[in-house]
Amino acid sequence: MIRVMLVDDHGMVREGLKYYLEVEDDIEVVGEAADGREAAALAGKMKPDVILMDLIMPGVDGVEGTRLCLKASPDSKVVVLTSKAEDDLVLPAVKAGALSYLLKDVSASDLAGAIRGAASGKPTLHPMAASKMMQQVQSDRGEQEGRLKISPREMEVLRLIAKGFGNKKIAEALFISERTVKTHVTHLLEKLDLSDRTQLAIYAINNKLVES
Repeated sequence: MIRVMLVDDHGMVREGLKYYLEVEDDIEVVGEAADGREAAALAGKMKPDVILMDLIMPGVDGVEGTRLCLKASPDSKVVVLTSKAEDDLVLPAVKAGALSYLLKDVSASDLAGAIRGAASGKPTLHPMAASKMMQQVQSDRGEQEGRLKISPREMEVLRLIAKGFGNKKIAEALFISERTVKTHVTHLLEKLDLSDRTQLAIYAINNKLVES
C-alpha cells in the first residue's frame, strides 16, 4: 500500500481527495493537515510515502511546508497539488524538494498515477508548471550571465547606487568623471536588462551585494 498524507487548508478538498483516492486498491490515506507546520508534525509521526501538498495556505504555506515535511520525513515524496501554476511558487516548491507539480483540475486517475510514480521516485509535472519552471530557469541563467559580465568597476558603481549615491558622489568616491559614471550605469542597465537606477539598487540588495 502507498501511504498518502493530504495537506490542504480546505476540509472539503481533503474530503474529496480522500474519497477519490481510497477507491484505489493500492493507496491509503493515513493523515490530513491544514497547513505546513501541522503537516510537518504529522509527517514526522506517520512517515507517509507520499504527501499531497497545497501551496497557498494560511500560516505556513506549501513551499515552507514541503521543506519542513522532508526534514521531518526525508524518505517521503512531495506531490504539489494546487490551483494554478504561480510564477513565484513553481521553482521555489521544486527547490524545497517537491518531486511533482500538479494542478487541481487533474483527473482522479492521473492523480493516482502521479502518486504511484512519486512513490517510486518518478516525477510528474503539469505542462504549465514545466513551462513556468523552464522560463524561470532561463531567466535566472540570463541574470547570472549578466552578472558575470559586470566588470569590477561596474560592480563598485552598482554597490554605490544601492547605497543611494548619485552620479556626482559616485564620481567623487571612485575618482572618475560623472560622464564615466553615466556610461557605467548605462552598461549595467543593459547587461542586467533593467530599466532604471531603482531596479539596479533592488538587484544589488536582493543579490546581497550590499547590506539591505
